Amino acid sequence: MQKFPITAEGLSRLEEELKVLKSEERPAVIRAIAEARAHGDLSENAEYHAAREKQSFIEGRIAELESVVPSSEVIDVSKMTGEQVRFGAYVTIVDEESEDEKTYRIVGQYEADMKKGSISISSPLARALLGKSVGDSVEVPAPGGARSVEITAVRFR
Repeated sequence: MQKFPITAEGLSRLEEELKVLKSEERPAVIRAIAEARAHGDLSENAEYHAAREKQSFIEGRIAELESVVPSSEVIDVSKMTGEQVRFGAYVTIVDEESEDEKTYRIVGQYEADMKKGSISISSPLARALLGKSVGDSVEVPAPGGARSVEITAVRFR
């Protein structure tokens, strides 16, 4: 069985999501399907089709989480220190061309959320940064061509 690296917070969020899906979302969608069925003709019943679609999504997500959670390997980043980029690090980079500064946290693929500044360890950016240190200039592959960034800070929390 393949193990997936994850932070303790990431695993906790996935376990909570699984609990909510099973105890709240699944029963709610089952009730919605039963209510929509009571309205009669299912072929033209938009509520029924929407509820069935939502049920399909919920069941798929439950199945995914039930396979991911047990195969997750929690990496304790609270004891990590240093200036080298590793899993769990908060990395501040500056684009050498535009001078834009951004901070990302390198996390497991199932907890990555670009909106929150978390990138997957398997992303091109994270792969380019891993093993590098503060002050290093790194070339990162991008759709519009490679970009050069400089690592200005690495911290662990």
